Amino acid sequence: MDQTQTDTQAQTHPSDAVPPKVDLRRVRSNPDFWYPVAWSKELKPGKTIGTRYAGQPIALVRPEEGSVFALEDRCAHRQVPLSKGKVTGHAVQCCYHGWAYGRSGRCIDVPYLGKGKLPNGVRTYPCREQDGLIFIFPGDPDKADTTPLAPRLARVGDPAYKTRSFGQEVGCHYSFMHENLMDMNHQFMHMKQMGQMRPRFLGQKREAGLVEARYSFARTSGKQPLGEALIFGERRDASEKFQHRDVMTIRTEYPYQTLRIQTGDEDPVMDLWIVYTPQDEAELTNRTFGLLSVKRPKIPGVLELAWPFLVAFTERIFAEDREIVELEQKAWRELGGDHNVEVFPVINALRGLLAECGVPPAPAKNA
Repeated sequence: MDQTQTDTQAQTHPSDAVPPKVDLRRVRSNPDFWYPVAWSKELKPGKTIGTRYAGQPIALVRPEEGSVFALEDRCAHRQVPLSKGKVTGHAVQCCYHGWAYGRSGRCIDVPYLGKGKLPNGVRTYPCREQDGLIFIFPGDPDKADTTPLAPRLARVGDPAYKTRSFGQEVGCHYSFMHENLMDMNHQFMHMKQMGQMRPRFLGQKREAGLVEARYSFARTSGKQPLGEALIFGERRDASEKFQHRDVMTIRTEYPYQTLRIQTGDEDPVMDLWIVYTPQDEAELTNRTFGLLSVKRPKIPGVLELAWPFLVAFTERIFAEDREIVELEQKAWRELGGDHNVEVFPVINALRGLLAECGVPPAPAKNA
C-alpha cells in the first residue's frame, strides 16, 4: 500500500463512501443561487446580448447610464428575442414591432397603441455585476437579497495578484466538473504537461453545503513546466526539499468551487474561483466561468512578461480536462445512466453534497 492510500484511509470515514441513490447526472442545479451568465466585457453600454441559464433564454441590457438588468429573452408579442432589439434610454425595444420593456419587465410602450392599452410584460431576473461578471438569480426572486455571494472572487482587485478570466462551454453535466477539480488523483492524465506528480491526500471537511479536500504533491519525474514555475515564483526540481511543501485546498461550497495553493500561513500563491452555469434545459452542457489569481513575485514586471506562457499552460490543462469530462458525458449517454464506480471517499462525499443541494429529477410518470 502506498503513502497516498494510507493517508486517504486514515482520514476518512466509511460512511463517506456511500454514493447518492439518484443518478447524479439527472440532478438539476438549484436556481436559488447567483449564477454568472456573461462577462462584463461582453456587454457594451447601450447594448443587449442573449445568454442562458438551464434552457431559460435571458436578455442582458446595459443602458448608456445605470446598471445592467436582465429580462426573459422573449418579447411578449411574437416571442422574438429581445436581445436582438435596441436599447433606448432605460428600456429595450423589440426589433420586430418596437414594443419596449423597462428593467421591471413591464411593457412601457407599444408605438401603435395608446398608453392605457399596454399588454403584460416579461419575466425579470434579479441581476448584479461583480468582479467582471454579470450574475442573475434564476430562482425565487424574494430570496435574492438574502442569498450571499462572496464579497471578492479569487483575488480580483488585489494589487498583490494578477488575475485572468477564462472559460468556455463544456459539453457535460456540471457535476463532472466538480468531480474533476476535486479529485487530484487525475494528475496522472496531465503528465505530459506537468511531469509525473504523486498526490498525497491530507484529509477532507464535510459541512452543510460544503466539501473540502486538501492535498500535497511530490514530483517523481519530469521537468517542472514554466507555467507552474510562474505560479510558485521559482524553479523546482524533484529534490526532497520541494516534496509535499505546499498545500492545495479545494472546496465546493455549493454551487461554486475554489482552489488555493499556499505554504504554511503565507498568502496563497494561487487562488481560483470557478462555477459551471448550466446551459441547456437538461443541464448536460455548462458554461464555465473561472477567475485565476496568481501572486506577483518580488521582482516587478516579471509576471507580466511571462503571463502569455502561464495562460498557455493553464489553457492546455483546461483543454485536457474538458476532453475527459466530455468523454464521461458521452459514456453516460451511451449507457443510459451513471455507471461510475467511485472508490475515493472525498468524491463520494462531494457527490452526496451535489445530490442534496441540487433539484432531484422528477419521478417517472409510470412509477
